[in-house]
Amino acid sequence: MATQKIQIFDTTLRDGEQVPGCKLNQQEKLVIARQLEALGVDVIEAGFPVSSPGDFAAVAAIAAQTKDATVCGLTRAVENDIRVAADALRQARRPRIHTGIGTSDLHVQQKLRTTREDVLARAVAAVKLAKSFVEDVEFYAEDAGRTDNEFLARVCEAAIAAGATVLNIPDTTGYCLPHEYGAKIKYLADNVRGIERATLSTHCHNDLGLATANSIAGVSNGARQIECTINGVGERAGNTALEEVVMIVRQHPGLGLHTNVRTQLLTETSALVSHLMSMTVQANKAIVGANAFAHSSGIHQDGVIKCRETYEIIDPKEVGAVDSSIVLTARSGRAALAYRLQKLGYHLERPALNAAYASFLQLADRQREVIDDDLHLLAIEVRNVAEAVNA
Repeated sequence: MATQKIQIFDTTLRDGEQVPGCKLNQQEKLVIARQLEALGVDVIEAGFPVSSPGDFAAVAAIAAQTKDATVCGLTRAVENDIRVAADALRQARRPRIHTGIGTSDLHVQQKLRTTREDVLARAVAAVKLAKSFVEDVEFYAEDAGRTDNEFLARVCEAAIAAGATVLNIPDTTGYCLPHEYGAKIKYLADNVRGIERATLSTHCHNDLGLATANSIAGVSNGARQIECTINGVGERAGNTALEEVVMIVRQHPGLGLHTNVRTQLLTETSALVSHLMSMTVQANKAIVGANAFAHSSGIHQDGVIKCRETYEIIDPKEVGAVDSSIVLTARSGRAALAYRLQKLGYHLERPALNAAYASFLQLADRQREVIDDDLHLLAIEVRNVAEAVNA
């Protein structure tokens, strides 16, 4: 069955770097950008050039080194922002300027202290100016998640008429429920004149833990680009996690979608970003967490040993993880103990295994996890007892 491609727009180096304490230097940004290109992302949002000389230099360096991916620079709907971004992107083979403005009544009235008509005019002017520098212009309607759909459609129509090639519909505060966000994307797909000339993009935040679900709702209703970050890093509670949406699309062929991401590089990319940002990935993080393919319950362990698919929907090798792991705790059964002992070269008959299991449970009740060193000692102890009995 033919599938439609979803563009993966990675904003680890821009939105992801807004996490307190996760500032990257230029060399670190270049390393991550190279890894993102190897991973197969379509767009690398390299930074916000006008924000600092360092960010400008990093965007320019990434633009110069990147061969295949589009390199994007963020701006506000401000003339100087756009001119500076265009300058930073001069050497990019595929440059994109990402400009926009707040569109919700809250942003219009309280942050911008202006009117809807002024916002509309500023959006058009920003897109036109960006278009004078690059062909590929993405427009973002900040706080689109809380923007009235009719006004949002007006802004999107005006942005397309001004030359926008991508329309970013951010759930800036992570407020939307999946059915609401999906309906918003569908409304725009059905009601914006000229929408066939632009790509709808999702950009979801995780304040209520719904960033991934909202992104999938978006592409299920007509969006064809997902904006995301490695490990879900980002402002406040984070952004949509790249590894999650990519694997959802891969594991659910019924969606009729695909990406160009090389999933075997997901684990190493996650580890690289975690290391350079000094931000530990939580152990139970989907896809790339240390426990993503670990099993400690005896019932689950027995099932996985017999057939991996009983408790795993993803082969660890698909995402570059070493293998499933059987973690031995007081909840583990004989099958798990025998499996781990066999991995270490100990093949115990039933009586010896029963004796080993009794000793194992005593040990497991005293510590959180029984490791290989413990198993070696346990196996030697059982062997010595058996030899003494048979002597």
